[in-house]
Amino acid sequence: MPRIVWTPWWWASCLLMVAGCADSSMVLKGKVTQYEQQQTAMTRQLQQLQDRANGLDRDNQEFGTLLAQSKQQTKVAEDQLAALREQLRTTTVQLAQVKDEKEKSDKSVQHFMASAQRQYGVKITPNNSFLQTMPTTVSGIVVRRDGDVIRVELPSQSLFELGTAKLRPGAENLIADVATDLVRVYPDQMIGVEGHLDSDPAARNQWSDNHELSVARAYTVYHVLVGRTKLQGNQLFVVGHGSNHPVVSNAMPEGKQRNRRVELVVYPEKKQ
Repeated sequence: MPRIVWTPWWWASCLLMVAGCADSSMVLKGKVTQYEQQQTAMTRQLQQLQDRANGLDRDNQEFGTLLAQSKQQTKVAEDQLAALREQLRTTTVQLAQVKDEKEKSDKSVQHFMASAQRQYGVKITPNNSFLQTMPTTVSGIVVRRDGDVIRVELPSQSLFELGTAKLRPGAENLIADVATDLVRVYPDQMIGVEGHLDSDPAARNQWSDNHELSVARAYTVYHVLVGRTKLQGNQLFVVGHGSNHPVVSNAMPEGKQRNRRVELVVYPEKKQ
């Protein structure tokens, strides 16, 4: 068997090979560690991007909800504005009609006075003393002059059950107290009992329309006046205006409440 001679050169070569392998292993291990660190950083960045995307999605959903709510509120405001414009248009038309009727009435009175003076030599002068404002001791009652008449407003919320012509407790006493002041100041004048309502429709299961309810309420007050006061039937008459003659705009609940009323209207003419 041949003898192997281990020379120093061979040992040196082996040592170099082992050292090279060790160096390569360390380099490879370092690169693996570097790749792992890069992967960890990329994973962290990806998670951060995902969290940001989720946050943007939530923000987008909230924005969509707020936008829908804003559109709904805008629609409600537009509907309310349209209703106010329609009420304003209706009120303007009504005021124009009232003005036209008053002008026609004034012309008729002037024509009548001129004709009476021309044909019969009779000169008619207005009774200005009649137009004094009626003092009243009843709280919550509005008294106002309206051209040639005096109007005494009896608020419906003090007189009637809601949506009916049925008197509330104490309403008869209120009507009688106001009538006492009327008799004291205007004992012989003709007095109209006029029912008025707001623009809301009457309950259809009881009344065909606002005119019917306004007439029913006026008749209820008329019966109290005839039955409990010194006012006589031959100086009273009943009128139902429905919602045709509002005192103020019906755009607000306060205005509607003011317009629901029964007026005792004192005319210059005296009873026969």
